[in-house]
Amino acid sequence: MITPPFERELALLSTAELGIVQQLVESSNVGFVVDLEIPNSTADPDYAWAVYKPELGEQPLWDFPPGLYRRERAAFVLSNHLGWNLVPPTVIRHDGPAGVGSVQWFIHHNGEHYFPLFDTRPDLHEQFLQMAVFDLLCNNTDRKSGHVMLEGDHIWGIDHGLCFSAEPKLRTVIWDFAGVDIPQHLIDAVEPLIDEVPPELSELLHPVEIEAVQRRASRIVRLPYLPHPRSHRQFPWPLV
Repeated sequence: MITPPFERELALLSTAELGIVQQLVESSNVGFVVDLEIPNSTADPDYAWAVYKPELGEQPLWDFPPGLYRRERAAFVLSNHLGWNLVPPTVIRHDGPAGVGSVQWFIHHNGEHYFPLFDTRPDLHEQFLQMAVFDLLCNNTDRKSGHVMLEGDHIWGIDHGLCFSAEPKLRTVIWDFAGVDIPQHLIDAVEPLIDEVPPELSELLHPVEIEAVQRRASRIVRLPYLPHPRSHRQFPWPLV
């Protein structure tokens, strides 16, 4: 399993040649599995897989501007800044086969997702609760069960293109912790965001979206519990 500070992974994602392996056929936007390779004259090439989401493949949305790839990177920047290790290493590449887009480290997993894992793995509940807090903070509009992956004993979240809206849009399947108190160590990690966010986040998002992140951080500190869903619209479709 990959671990912070992700030096090798970020180097490969940022500099390796991208070769298309296959298209993600079930994705609502056009995306590709790509291979990453850096030749090495003294050993085998450094090689890995990633998921490439070009801006050209995005479907137009009425509530999000073009450039969802920036939000994919922003989610990694925020997760990494908090030290929560929830989002796989993600970079922006301008030289991809279909132009500018996000390139995210490929997570090798066994196909299990949130619903079966929540029921059968109580040892993972602490990580799920942390993900629920992260989704509240970044205003995730699309946390489907299939966007939760298990690698070893570590939970990863993927598909963060529909995050960081300035308007309340939380839509998730992780409502099992509704009303549960947020642990103090998570509150302590979030609190500094009220005054200052990572500089790169300000480069990736609109100023009003940054202000909204800080308001949500303040809400987590002032009201340290996870909310209840207010309507069926706060569940994504499809659920998986």
